[in-house]
Amino acid sequence: MERASLSLTIPPINSPLATENNAESAWNHEKDNILLSLEPQFYTVIDKLVQGQLYSELGAIVSVYFVAWLLAGRVRKMLPLFRVEPLPPEQHPLKHLCYRCGKLLFPVFAIMMLRMLVEFSAWFSDDAWVMKGALIIAILLVFHSFVNIAIRNRLVATWFRWIATPVLMLHLVGVLDDVVTVLDSIAVEVGNIRISSYGVVRLIIFGSLLFWLGRVSSNTGQTIIRRQESLDIRTREVLAKLFEIGLSIVIILLLLQVMGINLTALAVFGGAVGVGLGFGLQAIASNFISGIIILLDRSVTVGDYVELEDGRTGIVTQLNMRSTTLETYDGKDIVVPNEKFITSSFTIWTHKNNKQRYRVDFSVAYKTDVRAMVELVKAAVAEHPQVLSGDRLPIEERPDCEIDSFGDNGINMFVEFWMEGIDDGRNRVGGDLLLTILETLQQNGIEIPFPQREVKILNLDAPSSAMAERGGFQ
Repeated sequence: MERASLSLTIPPINSPLATENNAESAWNHEKDNILLSLEPQFYTVIDKLVQGQLYSELGAIVSVYFVAWLLAGRVRKMLPLFRVEPLPPEQHPLKHLCYRCGKLLFPVFAIMMLRMLVEFSAWFSDDAWVMKGALIIAILLVFHSFVNIAIRNRLVATWFRWIATPVLMLHLVGVLDDVVTVLDSIAVEVGNIRISSYGVVRLIIFGSLLFWLGRVSSNTGQTIIRRQESLDIRTREVLAKLFEIGLSIVIILLLLQVMGINLTALAVFGGAVGVGLGFGLQAIASNFISGIIILLDRSVTVGDYVELEDGRTGIVTQLNMRSTTLETYDGKDIVVPNEKFITSSFTIWTHKNNKQRYRVDFSVAYKTDVRAMVELVKAAVAEHPQVLSGDRLPIEERPDCEIDSFGDNGINMFVEFWMEGIDDGRNRVGGDLLLTILETLQQNGIEIPFPQREVKILNLDAPSSAMAERGGFQ
């Protein structure tokens, strides 16, 4: 019996066939290594599916969401803050925000219970990856919902979605510290100054966030303070300005802290700024301090009708730290430095109360029965809806008509009356009363005098006699 012979032809080592075989064998070897590395994880997943741990975790998550849904519904029914929407929303900013955030009760309760479930499961197993993943996903969804509900500014909402959300996700998965380390290693050093990528990114993110929070908090806080009806308008304005100043200082300090500036090093800088304010910025510092004094002593407040020393008048519409704005009745705004209200005299028509006294002048002929005419005019003026009248008022606040003086052409009279507000703009009463007085005098046949002159010619015959002596008229 003959043996079968096997012949093997080995190609040269540098031939293309040998190179192709070597590459194929290397790829096969690498593939075997990848499969071997994935084999333990594959068997781990299969083992969990067989043991039922995955199903128990999923059941616990479903139970948590069901209990959180019941609890959120119960809380919304018990608290009117989450049940009834406050109207109008712009007058109740905080209440309306809380009402909108009531929709987040269900996911927030679910996150709290998932967190407790993760901590509780850690006593029995170190590998509760399903519940941990569910907790991370729930937190991200709640954050996204909060941005949609609470933030109305489109630009700020976009900022939160595309910048804050990835940062939150990196923190939840536990790799944020590694990213910070990498960014901090990318730095430029110039002498003692070190500028890193992490510092720049932190300043941009937290600086813009603090600026937005400061602006929203300032507007909301001032709106809430000015709506406190239990406080007078002066106290509300003072508290609103103090809140704005205090919040601005806090935001500035936080920004300096984010920038990495040591606040103790600002002592020398503050002294230099104080010297500069004393010399170069004396007027600005004076107006700023005067604004604080005005807010504290409440000498001027929003809504006061003010007459300045130079005769200009207007209603106070804004009290700023540098100036005060007066709005005139012809639509102009007068910006007055606060120092003027400290160093100059001015008249406040409505400081204590809103009632003012005015007078209207007119004249009648000397032949008029003044006593009867006075009663007619007083009764006509009292009928005006904006004139204060009636027996309930003191006699000095009722409409009164008196003689002012004896003129060349007639008797000069005047009518005094009290009204709420200023006799100008929408409350222009003086013109209406002049028309009312004119109609009353005409209806009762009372004459309004006009200038009259008497011309007397003395020695009427003297010119004729002189002409006759000269020979008569030519």
